[in-house]
Amino acid sequence: MSYDYSENVLIQESAADLLRDELGWEVVYAYNTEQLGEAGTLGRKSYKEILLTRYFREALLRLNPWLTPAQLDEAQRLMEHRLSTASLLQINEEKYFLIRDGIPVTVKKPGSRTEKKYAAVIDFQNPDNNHFLAVRELKIHGDLYRRRTDIVGFVNGIPLLFVELKAVGVDVQDAYTNNYTDYLDTIPHLFYYNAFLILSNGLESKVGTLGSKYEFFHEWKRLKEEEPGSVALETMLRGVCKKENFLDLLENFILFDHSGGHTAKILARNHQYLGVNEAVKAYEARRLNNGKLGVFWHTQGSGKSYSMVFLAQKIRRKFSGSPTIVVLTDREELNRQISDTFENCGILGKAKAGQFIASSGTDLVEKLRGNPSFIFTLIQKFNKTDVEPISPDHDILIMSDEAHRSQYGIFADNMVRLLPTASRIGFTGTPLLSSDRITERTFGGYISVYDFQRAVDDGATVPLYYENRGEKILDVKDNPEITDRILDAIEQADLDVNQQDKLEQEFAKEIHLLTATPPP
Repeated sequence: MSYDYSENVLIQESAADLLRDELGWEVVYAYNTEQLGEAGTLGRKSYKEILLTRYFREALLRLNPWLTPAQLDEAQRLMEHRLSTASLLQINEEKYFLIRDGIPVTVKKPGSRTEKKYAAVIDFQNPDNNHFLAVRELKIHGDLYRRRTDIVGFVNGIPLLFVELKAVGVDVQDAYTNNYTDYLDTIPHLFYYNAFLILSNGLESKVGTLGSKYEFFHEWKRLKEEEPGSVALETMLRGVCKKENFLDLLENFILFDHSGGHTAKILARNHQYLGVNEAVKAYEARRLNNGKLGVFWHTQGSGKSYSMVFLAQKIRRKFSGSPTIVVLTDREELNRQISDTFENCGILGKAKAGQFIASSGTDLVEKLRGNPSFIFTLIQKFNKTDVEPISPDHDILIMSDEAHRSQYGIFADNMVRLLPTASRIGFTGTPLLSSDRITERTFGGYISVYDFQRAVDDGATVPLYYENRGEKILDVKDNPEITDRILDAIEQADLDVNQQDKLEQEFAKEIHLLTATPPP
C-alpha cells in the first residue's frame, strides 16, 4: 500500500468519524464487505444500483403513511425513470424537484376519476426524521467500467453527496480533473440525484455542483459570519453536512439558472448562505423591528442578485401565507436584469417576468392592491401622492436593490406612506460610507456584511493596492471628522439619482484604497 493511499485513507477515516460522531450520520465501509441482496448491507441487488431502494421505500412509507403498495411502486418508478435523450444535468434538475417538492402519485377518486397527490421524499422540517448514511469505498459499476468512490452520502437512500479525497500535498484540483470527471464519463448515473460535490485534501476543500467548472467550486470557510475562516475539510463538513444545514441548502439554496439558453446549477456560496439566513431571521422578527429588516451589504461581484433570489425563495417556502415581494430598483436596466434573473431561476413558476413588472404608477398601485407573488418596479413609479395607504392582510416585503441610492427622496417617502405595514430590506454592493446614517434610518442596521477585504481574503475578488498616496490615505482614515463632513454634505446636497450614481462611482474608486492593507 503506497504512502499516498494510506494518507488518503486516514483523511477518509477522519471525515467519516466526524460525520458519525459529531454530525450523527450512520457510516458504513463497503469495499469487499458489502453483501448484495435485499437483506444485504445496503439492500442493493447489483453494483449498478445507486438509489438505495430499501431506505427510499422505508422513508416514503414513514413520511406518507397513506401510500398504497401500488402508489409506492409508482413513486419508485418515477424516481428511477429517465429519458434516454436527456442530458445528465437535465436528469439532475428533474430529480431535484422530485426530491424537494415530492413525487406526484395517482390517487383514485369516486367515479373512475384520478388526481395527483405529492409524496414527500424528505422531511425538511424535522432533520432527524430522515436517514443520513455515509458509505465509504462504494463499488459502482457502469455499462463498461467499474469504479470505487471515497464517500457517498445518502439521505433516505438518495445519493445526494459525493466526496472525493486526495492525500495531503496533492492539489485539490486533481480530485476534479483526475477523479470526478472520470466518474462523470464512467459511472454518470451516480450523479442523477446529486446535490453537492466536495473535493478535499484534508487541508483545503471545495464544494460545487454538477456541471460546474472547477473555478466555480468554492470554499466553505465559516460557520458564522464573524469567524476568520478555515478551508480545512472539517469546517466544510460541519458547514455543509450538519443535518440542518444540509437540508436547508438542499431545499432553499440551489437554483437552476436557464439564462441565455444554457442551464447552470447554482449553489449558494458560504457568505450568501450565512447572509441570507440572517435576513430570514430578521424577516421572522419583522414585527419587533417596525418592518426594518436591515441592510445586506455584500461587496460587488459577490452574487447579490442570487442572494435576493435565495431570500425570496426561502421566505416563500418556509413562511405561511402568501407574501407579496416587491423588488425595487432605480434603473430600467436593473429592473429588467433582476426580473429576468428571477424568471430564469424558476422563482416565478411558469410565468414570464413581464406580468409582474409595474408599467406605471397607477399599475403599481393596482398590483399592490392585489396579492401577486412578486412585483418588480422602479422607485420612480411610487409617484402617487393622493392614494389611500394600502395595508393588506398579507405581508409585503420590499427588497431594495442598491439601497443607498434609492432609500430617500420624495418617491421613497411616497412608498413608506403608501405601504405603512410593509417590511423593508436594503441590498447594496457599494455603500457610500460604512456609517451611512440615511440608509440605516430607512432600513435599520447592517444584518450581513461581506466587505471588500473579506472578499479579497476569500479569493472572491482581486486586491487593489495603492502607490504614493500613503499620507493622504492615513489622514482620511484616522480623521473621523472628515467622515462626518462627507455625510453632512451628501445629506444636504439633495442629489438626484444620476448625481448620486456619479458620486458613488467616483467614491467606489477610493473606498477600497482607504481600507486596503498595504503590500509587504
